[in-house]
Amino acid sequence: MILNWDDIAGERLSANSQPIKLQWPPRPPGRHPDAPPQPATLVIRVEGAFAIELQHMADVLIDRINAHLGWRCVGRLQFKQGPIDRLARAKGKRGILSETQLAAAAPFAEGVADERLRAALTKLGAHVIKNQDVTGRDSSTDQS
Repeated sequence: MILNWDDIAGERLSANSQPIKLQWPPRPPGRHPDAPPQPATLVIRVEGAFAIELQHMADVLIDRINAHLGWRCVGRLQFKQGPIDRLARAKGKRGILSETQLAAAAPFAEGVADERLRAALTKLGAHVIKNQDVTGRDSSTDQS
């Protein structure tokens, strides 16, 4: 989720906030093992007075997060005021993919029937290809 914060929160919200951690509530004793887990609290670092604006948008942001994750993972947000780590945000940028990288990744997702899933897998494959181009090595052959 942290890697996709820009996509989840949107450009404006993510520029002034940074997710820190998920805090899960303690399991009540005697709870059935098949019972769904209680939603977590997402702790978010927020710059300055932007916390008030983010607080007003909490319900929308929780819906976006849960939609991204595919289940009701987050039930509430907790804000910690402080500076945003700009260096970590800059490293997290995924960059622009070239047509060559997308074309090279497309055959790997060819058999997927769902168009949106096929597009997402192609994009993921293109990022893997891009990483191989940048590092000059194939991470799948690493012995570590």
